[in-house]
Amino acid sequence: MAAAALGRVALVTETLHGLVEQRLRDISQRYTRGRRAVVELLLRAGHPVSIEDIAQKAPRLPRSSAYRHLVDLQQAGVVRRVAANDEYYRFELAEDITEHHHHLLCTKCGQVMDVTPSAAFEQAMSQYLAELARVSGFITRDHRLDVVGTCAVCGTNRGRPGLVRSKVAVGAGSQDRDS
Repeated sequence: MAAAALGRVALVTETLHGLVEQRLRDISQRYTRGRRAVVELLLRAGHPVSIEDIAQKAPRLPRSSAYRHLVDLQQAGVVRRVAANDEYYRFELAEDITEHHHHLLCTKCGQVMDVTPSAAFEQAMSQYLAELARVSGFITRDHRLDVVGTCAVCGTNRGRPGLVRSKVAVGAGSQDRDS
């Protein structure tokens, strides 16, 4: 990675940590080493993670501490809890810190994938939702879209075994990023 790009990554990371520290301070909490480790793990993951994922990726952080950190970070508006279709919640950085996105939820393996829609998709979705809200007398604040189904790996003859899918853009010029 070029030096300029590394500098931008460091600046974004430090800006993120400054924002997290301020939000925690606003609720009379400190930005401890453990909380910072959870935030960095969520940032590196780039997709919603479960407590189990956190335990595997940060084995020195006790689960009880990780869970308490997630609760505090959620209360501060830093972390968002995502309900999946298995017994585990997933956690990710809040959208106002990252970007607006939606989720694909696999009913077989429990995987939660982030999808970033195109501007045209979001505009159309916002119009449809505004109309739904209008006829219902509902005042919208935001929207979340979770699509429930089967991922490529679990689907019949659709995926390659061992394929891990990460962020996916939806709309013109979209592409899947496989690893």
